[in-house]
Amino acid sequence: MTSHLTGPFIDRRTFLSTSAAAAALAGMARPRIAFAANKTVKIGFLAPLTGDVAAWGKPGLDGCRIWADWVNAGGGVKVGGDSYIVEFVAYDNEYDPGKARTGATQLIKEDGVKFVMMLGGDTWPGVERIAAKEGMLFSTLLPSDLTPETKTLLAPCEVHPIYNVTGVEWLAENKPNLKRAVVCAQDDALGKPSVATYLAAFEAAGIDVVEDPLFFDPATTDFAPVMTKMLAAKPDILCLDTAYADYVHPLCEQAFQQGFKGQIISCTADFYPKIIEKTSKEFMEGFIFQFPDFDDPALNDPQVNFARPNDFYAEYAKRYGESEWGAVSWEYASIMDLWADAASKAGSVEPGAVLKAMKGDGKGKHAFGDAQWWGKELFGIDNALVGNWPVVAIENGKAVIKEYRSIPAWWDKHGDLMIKHMTALGQMYTQRG
Repeated sequence: MTSHLTGPFIDRRTFLSTSAAAAALAGMARPRIAFAANKTVKIGFLAPLTGDVAAWGKPGLDGCRIWADWVNAGGGVKVGGDSYIVEFVAYDNEYDPGKARTGATQLIKEDGVKFVMMLGGDTWPGVERIAAKEGMLFSTLLPSDLTPETKTLLAPCEVHPIYNVTGVEWLAENKPNLKRAVVCAQDDALGKPSVATYLAAFEAAGIDVVEDPLFFDPATTDFAPVMTKMLAAKPDILCLDTAYADYVHPLCEQAFQQGFKGQIISCTADFYPKIIEKTSKEFMEGFIFQFPDFDDPALNDPQVNFARPNDFYAEYAKRYGESEWGAVSWEYASIMDLWADAASKAGSVEPGAVLKAMKGDGKGKHAFGDAQWWGKELFGIDNALVGNWPVVAIENGKAVIKEYRSIPAWWDKHGDLMIKHMTALGQMYTQRG
């Protein structure tokens, strides 16, 4: 994948300044208040910016650059009687718990950030004690990081892996003839809870998983044997779980080369134009996943709370290239929308005040619609913002939103199956030490 970096770390003190182009894109002249704002708030971006997991960190930082340009060009975040210019301070944790711990310490102690955004997963254990000790507000894209002890950790955007149930549910309703599935995933903190989710979703949909899930070593580079073993079961459905982009691409290539003609479903399809180049448009037709391109007209639905998504996508494509759009390109920016709204409501940028305002009455404006703070049954704490999520399919070489589906509605019917499979794979909060 392309990292856009020349070294192992990006400058931790990268100021995201306003620009005439961003102001023009936002459809406004640059207000004088943008220059008169006398305060700055620093936000930490602690995520993998290089390495195998960079596809779920670096595009999010790129999206935050656009968010900051737009917000700062409009005068910053209004908090009480003040206007705050937003400065992101990025630290590359390389998806390593030790580097994440070092980064969190530097961001909090040296840089004075008021909020830290993370991918989470294997890196969260390196940060958890620091977050608790400092009372710092953190966000994760992985609610499976949540436990009753993570009081200042929120999952305000991505409800991984729970939203994967929506893709399976849609598939079962629209292609009821497909009844045999196989599942693979890397053996780590992202793969395991996602496998449990897919197993629950398949069971709820009456789809048989015909072989035990195939967990491969994260160090795997040759995916031919993995795919050969999966296809030996003669599946109708090939499930790639929540595999990293560096795994999804070769897995799809191998499925293509080994003659698979059936349905593929995956959590993500980051940089899917590159997969099409290596396979074919016909092979990728109907590929189901969970992350839309933001030029999709369906994102202009009144329920969507992300501001001007089509313009955001166009600016992202202009700056970084359309082929670099991925699952997280918009997610960290959407978290910042929630943070900014909460800071304005609280009249403060201090972590405790923002946390209280963000959770408010138990509801929040998620990117894809109004949602509720939820999770106690699954995570032991209601710190995940859960509502609707889109089901996406590739049609004629382009990602298309097929439908928005309710995660809480699925849970109300099948939550017991989720708990059963999470427990079987040791992924319930009570099982994680």
